[in-house]
Amino acid sequence: MLSEIAEIFSAVPTNDAWIISESLKTRAAWVLGAFATLLGGGLFLVVYHYAPWIERKFEATVMVSAYLLIGIIIFVEVFRRFVLNVQAPWSTTLPPFMFLIMTWAGCAYNVKLRTHLAFSEFRANMPRSLQFACLTLDAVLWIVFAWVVVVTSTQMVANSAANFQILLGTDNILQWWFLAFVPISFILIAARAMENWLIDYRNLREGNTLIAQVAIGTD
Repeated sequence: MLSEIAEIFSAVPTNDAWIISESLKTRAAWVLGAFATLLGGGLFLVVYHYAPWIERKFEATVMVSAYLLIGIIIFVEVFRRFVLNVQAPWSTTLPPFMFLIMTWAGCAYNVKLRTHLAFSEFRANMPRSLQFACLTLDAVLWIVFAWVVVVTSTQMVANSAANFQILLGTDNILQWWFLAFVPISFILIAARAMENWLIDYRNLREGNTLIAQVAIGTD
């Protein structure tokens, strides 16, 4: 295991996508992925603490920006195709990647709002200790889920880079530039899960309400 970890650390400085991709196919990738998920989440927590605007608006800004870009590309290219009889070859391949970014940023945003399978009505009738146990389970499951996706998606990013996969319709834009947003987004999700658990722990100690009713679109 230690030799595999050393192999990964020695592969990264080479900046060789194929060597990095091969090194990430070992068990050590899961160990380092766990540390990356936890440390990355902790780093975002520090950023959120010292930059409240980022804590409040980061995911929403990414979502809205990606959505507007998708809309602009589709609107302009539909007009150019049916009116001017021309079309940018990348206009049908870039929007799906932008949608990917928007989707996972939105997932982190809704983890923050606790609108993913919250079961608020059911949990509100539980004793406080059981409520906190459920909230802790939520945090653990989100972090474990994020860990799995961070590892597997990072392997996918490295494999895409090793195979020089180019965005269809372009000459030099690589797909891994967009795919890299997947592990980053799930580190954001881990950070939001940690943040929620810290809030829950403070509410438990201070005797505040643990389970609140939430709705999608409220902040």
